[in-house]
Amino acid sequence: MWDFIQDEMIGMKWLSRLIGALLRACGLDTDKRLGGALQFFIYDVIKILILLGVVIFIISYVQSFFPPERTKKMLGRFHGIGANCIAALLGTVTPFCSCSSIPLFIGFTSAGLPLGVTFSFLISSPMVDLGSLVLLTSIFGWKVAVIYVVIGLAVAVLGGTLIEKLHLEDQVEDFVRNNKSIDIPQEQLTKRDRAKYAWEQVLATVRKVIVYILIGVGIGAVIHNWIPQDFIVSVLGTGNPFGVILAAVCGIPMYSDIFGCLAISEALLAKGAQLGVVLAFLMGVTTLSLPSLIMLRKAIKPKLLAIFTVICTVGIIIVGYSFNLIQNYIT
Repeated sequence: MWDFIQDEMIGMKWLSRLIGALLRACGLDTDKRLGGALQFFIYDVIKILILLGVVIFIISYVQSFFPPERTKKMLGRFHGIGANCIAALLGTVTPFCSCSSIPLFIGFTSAGLPLGVTFSFLISSPMVDLGSLVLLTSIFGWKVAVIYVVIGLAVAVLGGTLIEKLHLEDQVEDFVRNNKSIDIPQEQLTKRDRAKYAWEQVLATVRKVIVYILIGVGIGAVIHNWIPQDFIVSVLGTGNPFGVILAAVCGIPMYSDIFGCLAISEALLAKGAQLGVVLAFLMGVTTLSLPSLIMLRKAIKPKLLAIFTVICTVGIIIVGYSFNLIQNYIT
């Protein structure tokens, strides 16, 4: 039953078979490069958009109960590592890319929340969201998805705790520390209001990420059907002990989110790349994209930015090698 849910409902393998049949009816051989690439492209775009819409609607509906002011008050009730854990968990129901998380990070810091707590949120928000759990399940299976989320939350909690212990409050730019947060009363939303808000978030998110999805799936189709498997294995397979580091570093200059990178990750895995390498690439793109680091530099000073980058990079590399070690037991 679970295999059916994972493969046919979440993974939508039936959709791939349907598209393959339609392409063959049009005279295209899906066993050849062009036909196979078209099947991969059409299937992945439709699958990702369907999952994206459903997941964002549900998450946005839940998120409507946690506006920024209420979130600040909730976080303010906790202290120590418990606050870091709550911040990391709240990051799972907030925006999907790191650039969208930075304004909330600034607001939380301005409200006087501990720096380590806000960084746990900042790490968790793009790296580990509820959407990633569903989407990763559709490609890698539920075991990989659950372990990824758990380890990602651990990285967020430990990273924020370490930053807190280093006492780097003076590394936050003055305009952030001196900015006064104003509590705005939240009106009571009806179920219809929340559904409308959730639908608007779906449309806004799709408009924002559709280009990255198309580019990412296009790259994935090329990798899946044109790049020789031997080449992928030699660079990102078991033969290269530095594959995880290479994947993490290569992911940083890109600006995308998990939705745009899934097809690339799926194609790399199918070609023989190690699981840890693929996930390190995924985490590098979503957590440490170059545009988000540039935006974050406006709020924090170079020393804190460097420490944040090092902590995340080391965490991603450790996660990558850990998945490589357990790959045979969970796939």
